[in-house]
Amino acid sequence: MHRARLAKIVATIGPASAAPHALARLHEAGVDVFRLNFSHGAHEAHAAVIAALREAERRIGRPIAILADLQGPKLRVGAMPEGGLNLKYGDVVAMEASAEPSELEVIRIPHPEIIAAAKPGASVLLDDGKLRFEIIAADAGGVRAKVIAGGVLKDRKGVTLVGAAIPIPALTEKDAADLDFALAHGVDWVALSFVQHAEDVRQVAARIGGRARLLAKIEKPTAVDEIDEIVAACDGVMVARGDLGIELSFEQVPIAQRQVVRAARLAGKPVIVATHMLESMIESSAPTRAEASDVATAIYQGADAVMLSAETAVGRHPEAAVAMMDRIIQAVERDPEHWFGIGQTRPSVDGVTAFAVASAARAVAADVGASAIVAYSRTGASAFRMAAQRPPCRVLALSPSELSARQLCLAWGVVSHPSPDITSFDEMVARAEAEALATGAAKSGDRIVILAGAPFGEPGKTNTLKVSRIGG
Repeated sequence: MHRARLAKIVATIGPASAAPHALARLHEAGVDVFRLNFSHGAHEAHAAVIAALREAERRIGRPIAILADLQGPKLRVGAMPEGGLNLKYGDVVAMEASAEPSELEVIRIPHPEIIAAAKPGASVLLDDGKLRFEIIAADAGGVRAKVIAGGVLKDRKGVTLVGAAIPIPALTEKDAADLDFALAHGVDWVALSFVQHAEDVRQVAARIGGRARLLAKIEKPTAVDEIDEIVAACDGVMVARGDLGIELSFEQVPIAQRQVVRAARLAGKPVIVATHMLESMIESSAPTRAEASDVATAIYQGADAVMLSAETAVGRHPEAAVAMMDRIIQAVERDPEHWFGIGQTRPSVDGVTAFAVASAARAVAADVGASAIVAYSRTGASAFRMAAQRPPCRVLALSPSELSARQLCLAWGVVSHPSPDITSFDEMVARAEAEALATGAAKSGDRIVILAGAPFGEPGKTNTLKVSRIGG
């Protein structure tokens, strides 16, 4: 009932993978979390995928996590003349806050916040960075900008003011409708796009109200600058390198990735590394060596999960891409250097009993050669804390909450399983041993470490650690 690896795989669902039989094959190939990209697709299509995944979950008897990824406030230029605007290096154009169609030498942007935040010397990127401008003058009426990298600008292409925090709400109207739909259909995780500040996360977390866990997508330099505050406000983070790479230079992206992964690890929060991981497998049946190294780097840094995007959404070889990612992760996890590296960034205990118990469980598991750590966890919190310690064995999480069991599919090294509350110490030991045997996490004669809270059945009371030998 468990993978041969500890780090998890997230896969994006799209036309190449949305059919029920394709979803089942992807899960069998190694997908732990299925991502629904709300930038594309109608609610009806997403509902069909959710229903198919829940049916697969019932059939295999194992939790499956679903991640709803909100589009976020994607800022775009307005309408262009027929054929677009042909902009050449050295041209000087005006940029105005207007919803009217653009014309020769005037680019109209229906977002006054961008024009208001523009300052001379700043860079403006259009069409995901394909066109680049330098602002040479700015006033209340608009800005004038010089073309640094030209091309043809078509309708509704994205616009980015590099390095500026734009005063826009965390949720657009579309995001709010998508969020309500996703929560009504029982998704387990929600990803918030284009996070700029911790307050963005807090506002959306309040709207979610505990019905799902919240990931902050780090794709703005301002978010990297405030990463510690953002990590503290959310349940996990995603390094979304595609949009992050639009505002940051190529050489800065891997540095930002390392910063974000480290911040999440030290806080004990799950972190996903995403975008362009095995991109050549959209067409090819095998990745490049550089792509394999990219996946491996994320695992060496201690990421909880790595993510496939177009490779599984629209690619020609979705199952092969998952299987390849699985192979790369397993290879890294067999390397002793991997274990040395991830041991350097465990979260601190800070005098908190639950964190101290998790830290102690990791040390005890290593000292006695335990085959598994069994964590009783109503909300999932103690299992997430245990995973953050990166123990040298698998974590089996037993929870009476189906939602918590699903959410834990994202946690490094965790095999989650719905299980009724325990009522006594003897029951705690007996059920932990039985579940460890049943799931294949341990065999007769193996030692396991058990974590629970007394009094039993109350959340937030992880204060008990027990070493048990199965059958002994």
